[in-house]
Amino acid sequence: MPDYAEPITRLIQQLKRWPGIGQKSAERMAFHILNNWSKEETGVLAEALLDVKEKIGYCSVCNNITDVDPCQYCSDPTRDAKLICVVQQPHNIVTIEKTRQYNGCYHVLLGALSPLSGIGPDQLKIKGLLERMKAGVIEEIILATNPNVEGEATAVYLSKLLKPLGVRVSRIAMGIPVGSDLDYADEVTMTKALEGRREM
Repeated sequence: MPDYAEPITRLIQQLKRWPGIGQKSAERMAFHILNNWSKEETGVLAEALLDVKEKIGYCSVCNNITDVDPCQYCSDPTRDAKLICVVQQPHNIVTIEKTRQYNGCYHVLLGALSPLSGIGPDQLKIKGLLERMKAGVIEEIILATNPNVEGEATAVYLSKLLKPLGVRVSRIAMGIPVGSDLDYADEVTMTKALEGRREM
């Protein structure tokens, strides 16, 4: 016999499917919705969840998530089409956009090379990037994959693939985060910081 009424148990089970949400957090969320939300507020959440599944797709040019095709970045005439920043996932674009320092276009791979997980070049959106190269407009590709084993392997693979095509290939700098202490930097982070140094 379940501890809670069936609708509450079902809601808890669904909330537990979210990343980072365990049994206790799911219970707190379920009871917060039950005790504090009106039927209208709950309906708004349900509608938002449905809209995400029904109205969001991938941009036919860069693979960003969007509700219009092409996406806002690909259709913006003020962006520099000669510059493409390659990222692993659509949410990585938001991080770059927050800097207000980049005005080029994007290409989303929708993953990273991971042979142990069965993800090879054919599972990534690399073909679309190569097709964009054929137009002859692109002058530089910035590889902004994650600074982990999979991201590094992806960056190296793309670099070897793209350099022979006559385009400049660069990698985002990595190293010590602003506001941190050198005492807490590991060897790999410190090595990357030294490699990415620039003249002052």
